[in-house]
Amino acid sequence: MKVYSVKEAYVTLQGEGAQTGRAAVFLRFAGCNLWTGLEPDRPSAVCKFCDTDFVGTDGPQGGKFKGPDALARHVHNVWTAGAPEGGRPYVICTGGEPLLQLDEPAIAALKALSFEVGVETNGTISAPRGLDWICVSPKANAALKQVIGDELKLVYPQDEDTAQPNKFEQLQFRHFFLQPKDDTSATRNIAAAAAYCMKHPQWRLSLQTHKLIGLP
Repeated sequence: MKVYSVKEAYVTLQGEGAQTGRAAVFLRFAGCNLWTGLEPDRPSAVCKFCDTDFVGTDGPQGGKFKGPDALARHVHNVWTAGAPEGGRPYVICTGGEPLLQLDEPAIAALKALSFEVGVETNGTISAPRGLDWICVSPKANAALKQVIGDELKLVYPQDEDTAQPNKFEQLQFRHFFLQPKDDTSATRNIAAAAAYCMKHPQWRLSLQTHKLIGLP
């Protein structure tokens, strides 16, 4: 039976993109295919700017879950402990790279408990069937396999030519967002992303509002 490795799981508000402000369980799977998560490996990683800890299963309400039903029950318990009332329960599967682990049986088990299921992926792995929301965040020099979805969210700027906004404008997504890179040049990155969206209105600006208001 498949074992799912989860770094952490918690209830918060989605802080980015088209679902900003919506309460959800953030289910962070351990592991990524573009970086080990270990600082000594960052210079040689495909994705060098990640600021997320996705190594291991030692985060809040993380762990290893044997089978899709055990995973879904854990997500349900996290949701109910957070005490949201009304509306359809929502879980955002993220990482690292969640599609290394998230599969159709896990999606079906979550939906059996009435969850709407979204994913935030780097797009290098094709998404399984049954997802309600697909957000793809392309990374420079990583081949994109998931080219259809609800939302394309590009961290901006990325230095390499392979991750410029015009490379993605013809893909089949309903929403296109530029998200300023959160690094030592964050103020300059916000201004650059805003200027790009002003000139190219297919794109909308996405800010990490959860960080602005102090949520995880």
